[in-house]
Amino acid sequence: MALGPRSHETGTSFYQYDPSLAVAIVTADLYGIAFILTFVQWIRYKSWIWAVMVLAAAMEAVGYIGRCISTQNVTEKPIYVLQFSLIILSPVLMAACCYILFSRILFLVVPRESRTLRLCWVPPRFITPIFVGFDIVALLLQLSGAIMISSASPGDSDSADKVDKGKGIAMAGVIIQLIAFGLFSVAAVRFNFTSKRFSKELEQRYEQVGEKEYIIDGRVRNRHWPALLRVVNLTTLLILARSIYRLVEFSEGSGGYTNKHEWPMYVFDALVIYPCVALFVYWHPGKYLPHLGLRLPKESR
Repeated sequence: MALGPRSHETGTSFYQYDPSLAVAIVTADLYGIAFILTFVQWIRYKSWIWAVMVLAAAMEAVGYIGRCISTQNVTEKPIYVLQFSLIILSPVLMAACCYILFSRILFLVVPRESRTLRLCWVPPRFITPIFVGFDIVALLLQLSGAIMISSASPGDSDSADKVDKGKGIAMAGVIIQLIAFGLFSVAAVRFNFTSKRFSKELEQRYEQVGEKEYIIDGRVRNRHWPALLRVVNLTTLLILARSIYRLVEFSEGSGGYTNKHEWPMYVFDALVIYPCVALFVYWHPGKYLPHLGLRLPKESR
């Protein structure tokens, strides 16, 4: 049932509904497991660039653990700010992971002479810097908006103004993320079709081991890199769907349906974002890609 800010003996709730402890616990458990597995795979494959996803998974797990505590302490500002900020910001880091993976797949699959603007629409070596640059701007705006929203204490005379201004700033960040990520999504999905002609050349460049693997730089890698590309594409679409939900939430203002009901947050954020972490546990980039350090070797650029 939708509620307005509820009065308590110690203050006023930061929620406009009764938050569910049970749902928060289940969500925290799922993200906690995903974080542990992501961390283990990160160490196992020594894919140091994947630290970005490890951090994003940790933010989700800690965010929902914080929400568990917050549901029982609805008037406590610090824990509310913590869980709200972490849950809002972590998908921005996941978007950066998609940019990085797409760039590394492209460098693996496409020969240097074929890495043209016509094929990629963006110079391959600049894919990560350009899109991550947009991501950083989106992150800073969403962080600023989240801080402003969280700083508004229920009952204050200017609380509604702070919340609306904060949501306006956060909405600008989401819009930037949507535009950049939307353009990236089209390029990434298109690459599924344009990359097929390079598959045979890839098999000729590297020594094959059986039907499913080849050797790159002395290490065995899975040859089925299109599976990883499809996971990147799916993750991209899921993050886009979540961003649209947050855009609707921020645009509605504090009196909107999504702000007065809890279920949209779990359905369109928690449930949508979870596969963005979990799928990469099985289809881990370390299985398919070489050069997952912080920088690509010069000979691979």
